[in-house]
Amino acid sequence: MIALMVLALAAALALGVLRFLRGPDDADRVIALDILFAAAIGLCVAAALASGRVLFLDVAIGLALVGFVATVAWARMIERHAGDREERP
Repeated sequence: MIALMVLALAAALALGVLRFLRGPDDADRVIALDILFAAAIGLCVAAALASGRVLFLDVAIGLALVGFVATVAWARMIERHAGDREERP
């Protein structure tokens, strides 16, 4: 069960990295970054289930907080950058 979970998360990581590297827009890269954070959180949960240690869940919570703040910051930066493009002639 845990091996299947890790395999699915590894596939999500691979697809997220691919989209991050090939994404035509900055918005695609932000979504890919969010997918990478979600997969990392899932891997932390899988590690907690496999080892029986709750420390990995604390790491997952920290990753979730950092991922949320990073996604909001990147989205604001993209929005601000898009607004600059529209104002120029």
